[in-house]
Amino acid sequence: MAVTYAFDVYGTLVNTSIIQEALVHLVGDNAPLLMDAWRSKQLEYSFRRGLMNRHIDFSVCTRQALIYCCQYYNIILTEAEENRIMEAYQALPVFPEVPEVLRNLKEKNIPFYAFSNGSSSAVKQLLKQASILDQFTGIVSTEAVQNFKPSPLVYQHFLEVTNTSLPNACLVSGNSFDILGAKSAGLKTVWIKRNAHQFFDPWGTAPDRVINSLAELQGFSDLELG
Repeated sequence: MAVTYAFDVYGTLVNTSIIQEALVHLVGDNAPLLMDAWRSKQLEYSFRRGLMNRHIDFSVCTRQALIYCCQYYNIILTEAEENRIMEAYQALPVFPEVPEVLRNLKEKNIPFYAFSNGSSSAVKQLLKQASILDQFTGIVSTEAVQNFKPSPLVYQHFLEVTNTSLPNACLVSGNSFDILGAKSAGLKTVWIKRNAHQFFDPWGTAPDRVINSLAELQGFSDLELG
């Protein structure tokens, strides 16, 4: 069975934890604490906006979450420092194995898309600076339906835009909430568990496959996902 892959971007293809290095220069030992809180609040804001039907560019959720967390931990950033962190967020590096995996998929004529909460322009710029933009069949952003993952609307939008039937669609993501959203919508799923400290939500639903690196995606056939 032929599979069309939907690759999540942040935390799946690009390493968001690298932003912590930029935070260290500004907030020192508070960087790990701020990083974890920032990511959690960023997702919370996107979830809340999705529920309220008050969509906004994902980068705004990201910035507002940073501002909130700095206020919460009494960390004072200048506007220039805040902008510097946001700029770093748009220049995140890909995980080491990503370029080779994408090249191999493209050589096999397997369709795969970048599928993200980020705007099309932001994702395009991110993939371009990482020198992997030309590998993708295309980019699918949730902005088109004015909602965020894990809304069922965004997974249906992916199927429609890519002209993919439900049994042939597979989401690859390092985010458990994304996997659960895709599973709920009927897609196949591959969860990337990059470290032992990641845990899947105990909802009684499991990914179709669990891998530790994107390189393992080439270790099983399309048929095995069926």
